[in-house]
Amino acid sequence: MRAIPANDLSPFGQYRPQGALRGLLRFTQSAGAHWLGQRMALLVRRIGLRRLRARPVDVTVDTLKARMRLYPYNNACEKRLLFTPQFSDREERRFLAARISPDITFFDIGAGCGAGSLFVALRAGPRARVLAVEPQPLLFERLVYNLRQNPAATVKALDCAVADVDGPVTLFYHSRDLAETSMRIVSAENSGGSFLAPAKSLATLAREEGLRRIDVMKLDVEGAEDLALEPFLTNEPESLWPHALVLAYSPAKWEVDLLGLLESRGYVPVARTKVYVMYERGRRADG
Repeated sequence: MRAIPANDLSPFGQYRPQGALRGLLRFTQSAGAHWLGQRMALLVRRIGLRRLRARPVDVTVDTLKARMRLYPYNNACEKRLLFTPQFSDREERRFLAARISPDITFFDIGAGCGAGSLFVALRAGPRARVLAVEPQPLLFERLVYNLRQNPAATVKALDCAVADVDGPVTLFYHSRDLAETSMRIVSAENSGGSFLAPAKSLATLAREEGLRRIDVMKLDVEGAEDLALEPFLTNEPESLWPHALVLAYSPAKWEVDLLGLLESRGYVPVARTKVYVMYERGRRADG
């Protein structure tokens, strides 16, 4: 089992890219969206990762307009944000940007290092209500650190898992990608271990935070989305159901027909990527 280095919480700017790494990042971040551009960016990224080893990098991610300390060696999301942010979650950003308002309530479940929460909060302004939920201790620490580098962002970070019950749950994590931490067992060849974490249901979180509505929810809990969402849509009042939803697409891991449940509750798919399906209630599909 590979040991996971602790986060470095020193002042932001200590790990700004210099020299050759700065040139590598300039190349990968300016690569075009065509096939050759993406392939060249991936090849150069490998060189950059070898140079970095386990060191973090302090950057301003242009697509988010956010300052972040990123650890690309053990988180695929942070790797993409550092080297190729122009390719990372483009359809998700477009979907969110079209629904941001000054008083938005955004629920970011499985927030990771904070990219989605920062994207919404920095564009919505101080009246927004953004809740970022992340149970993985190292990722939660990175989330809080990154939020502190962006004082304009109004985000509340919560360190718990979201499940169908309240109480401790066992989470399994990936040895090379902390973002794959899940209540569902990680494959044996990639398992980095497990740990106990506090869990709350969506209903409990909404009640504790005094939410009267959820404008947009992003739900990415590595294959356990059904455990979080099915009880909420079954037992809670319609007024609390999110108006728009970015859902990680993992039907092979779900124990219920979550997509069928969403459609029965009036949700319509309006966009789709390899990773996410995006829904809105009472709206016809795009295109």
